[in-house]
This record gives sequence, structure tokens and C-alpha cells, in this order.
Amino acid sequence: MSDEQAARYEQAEREWNWASGRLSEDLQFNVVPGGPVDYASRTDKAVEYVAVAAGSTVLGYLWACDADDAAGWQVRPAGGDGAYNAGVAWTRRLRGAKDRGISPSQALAELAQDPGGPYIGQVVPGSRARAESLADLRRLAGDDGASPASPPAARRRGA
Repeated sequence: MSDEQAARYEQAEREWNWASGRLSEDLQFNVVPGGPVDYASRTDKAVEYVAVAAGSTVLGYLWACDADDAAGWQVRPAGGDGAYNAGVAWTRRLRGAKDRGISPSQALAELAQDPGGPYIGQVVPGSRARAESLADLRRLAGDDGASPASPPAARRRGA
């Protein structure tokens, strides 16, 4: 903050009675117990998975690994923005399953029966399969780790 800005701020404090220290103190981040419960999001073991599609477009895969109490959503980037958005809804369903205390494979079986919806897709019947690792499932999904919406590099004027 420049000296001029500081002087204006002090003047505003006097004129408007902004004497609260909360307006100028540093923000603090404190972790609070609680919040949503989640299955582990990583495993190096084999995973079971099911495909989720909206119409003929595969949006992604729900996966589970009981050995590491892990489960999650693997987006299929070719599914577009809808695939990323669908992951939010399916992840919420996984959180609900974890909150009820069921195993990842039980959650996967339960979600395979979920009717889904027009925007989040539904589990493709008979798609349950096994991948030797989460990395293998990522390759199947075509997820190279690139950001889904990376904006083009900004061009400088005159460049």
C-alpha cells in the first residue's frame, strides 16, 4: 500500500469511524474438524469401475478399491464440460455412501443401480470391469492430466 493510499485509508477510518482492527488484520486459515467424509482418492492397487454415459457419450468412470478404502470419479475429457460437471454429482453420491459406512465396492454396486439423470448420465449396464491400476483407468479415459479448460496463452501487445 502506498503512503497516499494509507493516508486515505486513515482519513476514512477517522471520518467513518472505521476503527475496527478486523479491517486491516491478516486473514487466518484454520482447519475445522468435520466436513464431508470421503473415500481415499488414490490407490496403487487394482480398481473396479463402471462407465457413466449420457446418451452415447461416455462422461467418465466411477471406480473403487476396497483394499485402500478408495473410490472416485475419473473424468473422460472427451466428454466435454458435461463430464466434469457430472463428476460433482457422482462424487456427492460417493460421499453419501461413505457417510453411511459402506465399502467402496458396495458403493460402486449401489451407484450402478442409480438412475442418474439427463445431465449427469447413468451407469452403462454391464460395464463393470477391472483395471490393474488407477493409472490404467486414467489412460482408458484419455486423461493426460492436462487442464480441461486451459485458456490460450495470452498474447502481449505488439507481439
